Amino acid sequence: MQQTISLIPSPDAIRNDWRLAAKLIDHTLLKPEGTREQVTKLCREAVEYGFYSVMVNPSNIAQCKSELRGSSVVVGTVIGFPLGATTSTSKLAEASDSLRLGATELDMVINVGALKSGDRDLVQMEIQSLVHLCHRSGALLKVIIETALLTTEEKILICQLAAAVDVDFVKTSTGFSTAGATTADVSLMRGVVGHKIGVKAAGGIRTAADLLAMVEAGASRVGVSASVAIVRELGAK
Repeated sequence: MQQTISLIPSPDAIRNDWRLAAKLIDHTLLKPEGTREQVTKLCREAVEYGFYSVMVNPSNIAQCKSELRGSSVVVGTVIGFPLGATTSTSKLAEASDSLRLGATELDMVINVGALKSGDRDLVQMEIQSLVHLCHRSGALLKVIIETALLTTEEKILICQLAAAVDVDFVKTSTGFSTAGATTADVSLMRGVVGHKIGVKAAGGIRTAADLLAMVEAGASRVGVSASVAIVRELGAK
């Protein structure tokens, strides 16, 4: 299980040591036009600044595993991204392939349409099947709920469904929808899942102030592409 909220550094601690912020960051490159050269740069930055992970599309996993060999940086990827509307079978196949290639953290997009249609069984069974697959491989599963598309009641429900099948994280957003993370959503999600499940904020986090606000609200991980700018703002050279 991931770190509990009690182990997450306080905003004041992060202000005093940028390395604490770096360890909360999934250094992210998910844009479809990302090149191999940009993936190489992402990996080099992750090692230089000590980011927790790199988060890339599945086709870039093998390159990242090679680039990061010998480092402590984790390789993560996305499943059913960014819409979540592929079949459960497709998500399982994509997840299995990603684990085979060496990813150890998978961020899966829920079937938003199914949730909004009231088909909670389909949504939960899909999550549970990926939880089992990941945990058998020693990997973690983060469930992207795409908060911008949900009502408050739906946000609460999906967090409850995910927590009930032992996911490792619930995550706010893909960063590809109508809006990204908000402190209100992070706080709501943390309130629902309690202290034993991670909450990842992603989408629209571009400054140190943004990151600190998400941590204050209850985030235990942040997904950002502006990672270097953020840690430099906090004092990194």
